[in-house]
Amino acid sequence: MPAVQCASFELSQPAVDSAFAVDRGNFKTCDQSSFCKRQRALKPGQSPYRALLETLELSDSRLTLQLINDNNKVHLLLELYRLQGNMTRVKINELKPLKPRFEVPDVLIAEPPTEPLSVLSKDDNGIVLSLGAESQRLIVSARPFRLDIMEGPEVLLSLNSRGLLAFEHLHLRKDTVDGDQQQDEVEKDEDGEGDKEQDGLWEETFKSHTDTKPNGPTSISLDFSLPGVEHVYGIPEHADDLKLKTTDGGDPYRLYNLDVFQYELYNPMALYGSIPVMLAHNTQRTMGIFWLNAAETWVDISSNTMLDFVQGSSEKPQTDIRWISESGIIDVFIMLGPKPSDVFSQYASLTGTQSFPPLASLGYHQCRWNYNDQEDVKSVDQGFDQHDIPYDFIWLDIEHADGKRYFTWDPHKFSQPKEMLQGLMDKRRKMVAIVDPHIKVDSGYKIHSEITSKDFYVKNKDGRNYEGWCWPGNSGYPDFTIPEMRAWWASMFAYDQYEGSMENLFTWNDMNEPSVFNGPEVTMHKDALHGKWEHREIHNIYGLYVQMATAEGQIQRSGGVERPFVLTRAFFAGSQRFGAVWTGDNAAEWGHLKISIPMCLSLGLVGVSFCGADIGGFFKNPSTELLVRWYQTGAYQPFFRAHAHLDTTRREPWLFGPENTALIREVIRQRYALLPYWYQLFFQAYRTGMPVMRPLWVDYPKDTVTFTIDDEFLIGSDLLVHPITEEGSRGVTAYLPGAGEVWYDVHTFQKHNGAQNLYIPVTLKFEGHLASSFCKLYIDDGHSFNYDTKKEFIHRSLTFANNALTSSNLCPDCNFLTSSWIEKVLILGASKPSKVVLKMDGKETPVDFEFDSSMSVLTLRKPGMNAGDDWTLLLQ
Repeated sequence: MPAVQCASFELSQPAVDSAFAVDRGNFKTCDQSSFCKRQRALKPGQSPYRALLETLELSDSRLTLQLINDNNKVHLLLELYRLQGNMTRVKINELKPLKPRFEVPDVLIAEPPTEPLSVLSKDDNGIVLSLGAESQRLIVSARPFRLDIMEGPEVLLSLNSRGLLAFEHLHLRKDTVDGDQQQDEVEKDEDGEGDKEQDGLWEETFKSHTDTKPNGPTSISLDFSLPGVEHVYGIPEHADDLKLKTTDGGDPYRLYNLDVFQYELYNPMALYGSIPVMLAHNTQRTMGIFWLNAAETWVDISSNTMLDFVQGSSEKPQTDIRWISESGIIDVFIMLGPKPSDVFSQYASLTGTQSFPPLASLGYHQCRWNYNDQEDVKSVDQGFDQHDIPYDFIWLDIEHADGKRYFTWDPHKFSQPKEMLQGLMDKRRKMVAIVDPHIKVDSGYKIHSEITSKDFYVKNKDGRNYEGWCWPGNSGYPDFTIPEMRAWWASMFAYDQYEGSMENLFTWNDMNEPSVFNGPEVTMHKDALHGKWEHREIHNIYGLYVQMATAEGQIQRSGGVERPFVLTRAFFAGSQRFGAVWTGDNAAEWGHLKISIPMCLSLGLVGVSFCGADIGGFFKNPSTELLVRWYQTGAYQPFFRAHAHLDTTRREPWLFGPENTALIREVIRQRYALLPYWYQLFFQAYRTGMPVMRPLWVDYPKDTVTFTIDDEFLIGSDLLVHPITEEGSRGVTAYLPGAGEVWYDVHTFQKHNGAQNLYIPVTLKFEGHLASSFCKLYIDDGHSFNYDTKKEFIHRSLTFANNALTSSNLCPDCNFLTSSWIEKVLILGASKPSKVVLKMDGKETPVDFEFDSSMSVLTLRKPGMNAGDDWTLLLQ
């Protein structure tokens, strides 16, 4: 076991902006996305929607109320739910749609449990409902329709206060209506003027691609106002700062899973994944908004001030949010906190927590596109042994398969996969092989033939199998929205189906946005069909379904015993339940190193803790300084993998001279020394939804200095990391939070007070800091579900108070034996004791110790306790 260590920070400064640029012409702006352009043309003002209070119905679980658009007389149905755990759900759909509108399945882990709503008052202007806790009320205003959530005199959040609720109802196209059809079925705009000649309503063209729209315009929009809020976060994935920017004068943040080649930094363009969750934070409260919609979505953010009459007409900040989606319904969960940890648990209760990964997957991963053959794999594996660098996983990209036919092996380069895997297993190492969701159209390929015979492919608008171009050439795309398709896919991971696979082979799902090289915006046509639903409805959950089915396959192959490990590039709300994500195809540039921090922080805030970036950058060749700095940063991010493009020079850790090899070896060993700490944090994330890697404000919610910091971060609550992300850096200024708290350098044990900016000189050697007062320890077998099914684990708290360090059991009914012993205990900031006594099993035993008076560090070596025992060390 490593020393008992509980808090630290590492160091850095801003980086130069990247000159690396995406081809923006391949991807739409809001103006080029017709529904976004239409919705954005609506300006704040008086809403045409009115609540029909006479239609109110109240049951134990929900309130329903009709809304009417006074311009076009279309009726909507409002549903309000008070959910357990201080949440409110708001659903708005058409009262009588021409056909059902899509509602997102499989993201919520269950139908959220409700609590009774009660009417406090009602008049012609609206109704007031009780939300139970702490005088919270939900006010429904009738004309115009508006919702306000209040606590005492304070408005926490308002809906439609700017009048931007807009619901494009399903209707028949004007030129297809015969004379007998009812006028209310014919298109009318939000202003009630009937059909207008607008581009993109029933057909839309982008570059060479035409999107037929048989359902016509179906977009939705709703605005939210957050009084007293200046800082909002979340809605990944974007290569941008942690604190979301206002979008006035530019494009909204876009959520639409896309394969963006060479993505640009610091803009709101869509990337590989989409999680429509935003957090709002101030010194008084943290709240969250979860917009459950899987269609293309744009999010506008405005910053304003408002008069605060409660505080004597002074001005207070306000942030206004507007969500715009192409189709579906409005289904939004308002998470009212009030603490950051409350919002995390509220969101986890809806979509689940981060899956608990196998311990080995928290170690170091070595990857490139591609390791050439079995001899190459063997050579790289031996290189780690020869250079005494620990690692757990080696990865194979697309070239390992037979002609990019996934679930196969190249017969020449990887002719004996089991021999290769067994060689790794003999060293307790593992492999990941890529399995992408585009399937080569080849009648001699078993996977393609079976999907075809079972009719499991996505269809084009004419009902034939949808085909597009990807790595294998002409490819089909399995319809993962079909449960039977997912079950079949999972069965393909069985050892008797996936030839050459063994229990130490795991999976990487790439290109699952899905990527279609010759498709619009490099993805699938929106009018492709998944059964009765268009692809436009489900686009952002396609990748989630791929990872879900793959993870289930890994679980099933072991008879439900072993935990899976699956890395995905595309993701959605709920993807945290199925494995890890990474930030995609970054570049070997300092700006990309720096941006990896806010990108992973944003993901952690919305449930996805298992995040990392390609060490060294995927594209281009890093300088040795950049590579070393990236290892030093990546070792302190949850998913720790080096990866590189086919055209880059080889960059295994020992190829940059002995000095750099030593630096990389040192930081990888630091990662392994801290594995018990990482592992118990992932256990906590699995249990509670708390992010593993988190912004400082999560643990210091009243410290306004922390609200915009995204070049340093916390791992858990105790390890503070400030990476070095600027070329040639000679020193960094780290902010140490916590007035009255103490931080210790993790390497030198030097003591520093909290609530200060600390300048720290740096060299190419990694620097860091640590503090310690309360720790936890978690141990299990590291790979099975026995921690869950049999409660086979050790979970202990380590507390130091009154000159006594005590290990106590947090799970008395758990049953697990470990061979791990406490090797060393360091107590920082201690006074020299006259003696140290171990109190265990009713006995007291003296313990040898060393005391460094210059640093006030007390060291106890091999004190003689099993990691699972109850004990107390008394400093006398």
